[in-house]
Amino acid sequence: MVRFLVIGAGIHGLATAWQLARRLRATGAGSGEDVLVVDKSGIGAGASGVACGVIRNNYFQPAMRELMAHSVGVWESDPEAFAYHPVGYLQAAPEVMRADVEQIFKEQRAIGYESELVLGERECRAYLQGLFHDWRAEGITSVLHEKRGGYANNVASLKGLAAKAEAEGVRIRSGVRVTGIRTDASGAVNGVHTDAGDIDCEQLVVAAGPWVRDFWSMLDLPESIDVTGPDGTVHPDRPMWTYWALQEGTLGVDPSEFTDNAGALPPVVHIDSDAALHDEDGLVTDQMWGIYYKPDFSFGGVQGGAAPVQVPRPANEVAVDPYGTQSPEFVVGDDFVRMWTAALGHCHERFAGCRARYLREPSGGIGAFTPDSFPVFDRFRENVYVIADSNHGYKMIGIGELVAKELTDQPQSLLEPFRFDRYRTGRLHPVSHSPFPWS
Repeated sequence: MVRFLVIGAGIHGLATAWQLARRLRATGAGSGEDVLVVDKSGIGAGASGVACGVIRNNYFQPAMRELMAHSVGVWESDPEAFAYHPVGYLQAAPEVMRADVEQIFKEQRAIGYESELVLGERECRAYLQGLFHDWRAEGITSVLHEKRGGYANNVASLKGLAAKAEAEGVRIRSGVRVTGIRTDASGAVNGVHTDAGDIDCEQLVVAAGPWVRDFWSMLDLPESIDVTGPDGTVHPDRPMWTYWALQEGTLGVDPSEFTDNAGALPPVVHIDSDAALHDEDGLVTDQMWGIYYKPDFSFGGVQGGAAPVQVPRPANEVAVDPYGTQSPEFVVGDDFVRMWTAALGHCHERFAGCRARYLREPSGGIGAFTPDSFPVFDRFRENVYVIADSNHGYKMIGIGELVAKELTDQPQSLLEPFRFDRYRTGRLHPVSHSPFPWS
């Protein structure tokens, strides 16, 4: 019998196990030996291990912004162990998003999160050229430069988290696939079936990333739900989980060559634009587009991505492995490569005509999105805690601390806006003008 069983050795499972062990020891309520983490493959074998690693607080939704500010503080608590690079985060946006960006800045200031706002096309161009001598994108009328945030190395940060958890006495078992969930007469969970034998538990934490859908099914939770909109309109039979292919990749250039005008590593850059995008072959798109990018030595180039694309629902089996190296969702298509490299050249003279330098290797993966594309953190079946990050996951390292407190009977106000019942009550998060579904 284990007191706390955590499914998943990614960012949320490891952070929760580490913080739970710390809390049990600090309060005298137990120790890390009360916590067991199981993963069907190993540490960082799923979504967290291929994450681009961007850490930001650039959210239009107040609840997300407060949650991210907390997580940035956790990243900053031990940059070396978490392989964290605090270079900042910069958003450049067109006029259609100006009011959204101003609102984000205003509310960042309200919670004491340091950032700088620049407004006006001429002023934004001067600011961006003050950072990058070769900046050339037109039509940018707002720039929000977060001084905190940046990016982290995905695998190294997970190894750091695992080391912290194990130092507290947490046990991590790799190669253990959960195949079923056992319940008692009251409906509470009292154990799981695995391919290595049954494991009895007092409390279960599901932190399975894109595999959350399979455990949701094991718990007999609904595959589709009714969603009440802010205006009171009920939208029936919305699928609980929708899958999107993440569009990310790497440009094969020396990352040390992408510096700012002072020769330092630049902030992570995110640009949204409604300008027509062209490359040497002609028009790429005349629709709203957005990309993000950064020099990254762990990826060996300039790494980044664009908005995801929806993909067919994977087979309803636990055996589905969306991050297997043979999975077609793991490799982005030519449309992304052309758009992303054209956008890099649209922004910087140094990247003009850079498509041939794109690295043709597996990248991206898939994410499981909720009906409103925002996370669900909640209890089900009395003693099961579900962490469903809706692909906001890697940057939210602080979720582990908050969930650990809730597991030890200390409700967290930062998690209240992300309860499952918001779909029934209509307490949904506001939506911005960004082309990204998670914004």
